Amino acid sequence: MKKRDILKPAVSCLLSVSISSETDISGARMTSGNNIFEYFREWMQRSYMGVEVWQFLVSFLFILLGFMLKKISDHVFENKIIPVSRKTRVDIDNLFIEALSKPFGVMILLCGISGALAILPLPTKPDVNGFVFEVMKISFALDFLWLLFRLVDMGVRYLVRIAERMDSKLDEQPLPLINRAAKVTIWIVSFVWILQLLGYNISILLTGLGIGGFTVALALRDTLANFFGSIFIFLDRPFTVGDLVKIKDVEGIVENVDFRSTRIRTCTATLVSIPNKTVANATIDNLSRLPRRRVSQTIGVTYSTDVSRMESAVREIRSIIEQDEGIDKERITVRFSEFAKSSLNIMVVYFTIGVAFNEHFLIRERINLAIMRKLKELGVSIASPARFIYIENAGNIQNPKVETVRKNDRSRKAGGENLPF
Repeated sequence: MKKRDILKPAVSCLLSVSISSETDISGARMTSGNNIFEYFREWMQRSYMGVEVWQFLVSFLFILLGFMLKKISDHVFENKIIPVSRKTRVDIDNLFIEALSKPFGVMILLCGISGALAILPLPTKPDVNGFVFEVMKISFALDFLWLLFRLVDMGVRYLVRIAERMDSKLDEQPLPLINRAAKVTIWIVSFVWILQLLGYNISILLTGLGIGGFTVALALRDTLANFFGSIFIFLDRPFTVGDLVKIKDVEGIVENVDFRSTRIRTCTATLVSIPNKTVANATIDNLSRLPRRRVSQTIGVTYSTDVSRMESAVREIRSIIEQDEGIDKERITVRFSEFAKSSLNIMVVYFTIGVAFNEHFLIRERINLAIMRKLKELGVSIASPARFIYIENAGNIQNPKVETVRKNDRSRKAGGENLPF
């Protein structure tokens, strides 16, 4: 007899016992499972402050999901999308993605919060439900406004990069003004849009603005004149930021040009603001655009200088200027020009290659010191202004004090001293 035939009755007995026991246990489990399900359903339908438990849970899940998706979005943009876009040859794509990254994550979070608020039965008296959803509309509008601002900044950065690649052929000066003007326009349009979202009648507002526009224009005529003056400056481009200019009596380096004024840093380190309407109507002398800066001066030597030393002085001064590296060699004039009242004048005219303020005066100082040293070596003295006063008949003028002394001397010789006792 085989072992399989011996074990078969035992196995069948065990199976029957186990099946019967499992049937009893499963019945008990079904009964207990139904009880737990009923209890859970009743608990989920319980109400606290007019809100059922399941609504609290679903709202919490919506908010949690919004935060999680925002974190995932920020991580994907910062570590995946943006690094890949920066490797491309085109700059506009990675700038657009950088502008989109943060507002997109906030948009996902606002969607999660909106879903959570939609689940909750907010009261209508007072109208909390309407107030909350108006706030959500404004939040979505502000997030979109943030995106537009970042897109404007992205556009300005893109134009700056183009200007840098073109060696400043595209003037960078109007870019800050374009940035501010675009943002102001976006603010105005967004303000009107938000008012419309809140249910206000925009047509009445626009009509009121049209009626009061003339009054506002009169009140702001100086501001508008400065604004259009700045536009004329950018279109005509008489100077750029960093140029050395002279506008009326103000001379200095242009530091900034905005809606209202042009700021100039003078040679004495003061900051002067000139209204743009004045700049647009003034004569502008742009000293930075000089190909060369002219130096014209007169060196006067004393009349004791003889002809040979005068010729040597003129020749040495010309040689000093020609040997300086900062001078335009083709336009140098050094001549014994005139017999002045108190000096023999040598006219010196030359042009410096460096037109910047500090560089120009550094070259002048270097040349002037070299001329002083050379004239001292030649024994030529630099004349100083002198005046000679000739008095006619100076010998007939008598000094009363001198006459008194003379009379006293004569009296002593004649009869001795006149004593007081």
